[in-house]
Amino acid sequence: MSTFKAPKGTYDLIPPRSAKFLAVRDTIAAQVKNAGYGYVETPGFEDVSLFSRGVGESTDIVSKEMYTLTTKGGDQLALRPEGTASVLRAALEANLHKQGNLPVKLWYSGSYYRYERQQAGRYRHFSQVGAEAIGAEDPALDAELIILADQAYRTLGLRDYRILLNSLGDKECRPVYREALQTFLRGLDLDEETLRRAEINPLRVLDDKRADVQKQLVDAPLLRDYLCDACKAYHEEVRALITAAGVVFEDDPKLVRGLDYYTRTTFEFVHDGLGSQSAVGGGGRYDGLSEMIGGPALPSVGWALGVDRTVLALEAEGVELDLPAATSVFAVAIGEEARRLLFGKVTELRRAGVAADFSFGGKGLKGAMKDANRSGARLAVVAGERDLAEGVVQLKDMESGEQQAVAVDGLVEAVRAKLA
Repeated sequence: MSTFKAPKGTYDLIPPRSAKFLAVRDTIAAQVKNAGYGYVETPGFEDVSLFSRGVGESTDIVSKEMYTLTTKGGDQLALRPEGTASVLRAALEANLHKQGNLPVKLWYSGSYYRYERQQAGRYRHFSQVGAEAIGAEDPALDAELIILADQAYRTLGLRDYRILLNSLGDKECRPVYREALQTFLRGLDLDEETLRRAEINPLRVLDDKRADVQKQLVDAPLLRDYLCDACKAYHEEVRALITAAGVVFEDDPKLVRGLDYYTRTTFEFVHDGLGSQSAVGGGGRYDGLSEMIGGPALPSVGWALGVDRTVLALEAEGVELDLPAATSVFAVAIGEEARRLLFGKVTELRRAGVAADFSFGGKGLKGAMKDANRSGARLAVVAGERDLAEGVVQLKDMESGEQQAVAVDGLVEAVRAKLA
């Protein structure tokens, strides 16, 4: 047994469960690619300031959860705790916003890192698929992204999730609400850390998960009562568009999400089968983030969907994904001459697009056939000296047990016909 183990709060993704993760990633990606989003990949670490400016100094992510390091050259870096700031930084650096095609529509997939208490569904290393539409202020974009996420979950077979929706207002109306909320919070029995947070960003207090805090927030002023006419109209259009698309949602006036950069539309996908860590994905509009990190005004909207959380939600509902077999054909050779010939045929099958594997290690017939069974292959190709002398191999259907002799030269065509 190895001396080393995966670091606390992380996990290894290994077969056969890893196939579920790949299927979830591919299904989500298929929806956004079909809507014109191009793939972007950013480094696993960035300048610390990118996140402290964009995500927000007052957030738990920046103040408590970021993994930071100092390079030999003295640079302050952080393992990325989320994807939006990195993707926007990459788009700005590449001047994608200057190419005349706004919005810039990008999607990404990768691992993210936060130092937090380990619990079911909450890891220090986790996987997400995200999508961002950069450079346009249009309620149809907000609606498009919500619809695409809903479509991805529906395609996977999820049903028992809810979409929570809210508006956080903008720089015109939110300051008035902020002042009203701060006045309310100062009158509560809160600890010093929470009161300090209320002075920096009072909306973050609404996101506090502690029961004793939530009890005191029952009569807190609601942002929806402070929205300006422009934000009200924008939010109503988003609601109308997703309703027309048949997407069911719930208005949640206390939904704020955990990052400082959100404005106007904010939404979350939650699954009640996951316990306290019920969020499987979420996002919203972040019209001021570009300016926060030194770019021009670029109103934008996006989301990130948790791959590991989505897999847990699927398992909670008992949804079995229709995963393709890793191997369709398994070759079993008896003797050195058959071994060389069938190894060549496996290569030929793979080149023809057939998933094929081979019994390695010089095992006998019994052991090799056990490998064939474990592989999940639909067909086995078996050959020994007598078969080769007759110019044939045996093609066995692993489901029915039926077996037939097939000419060596016609093997690829016979396999294709069986698998069709």
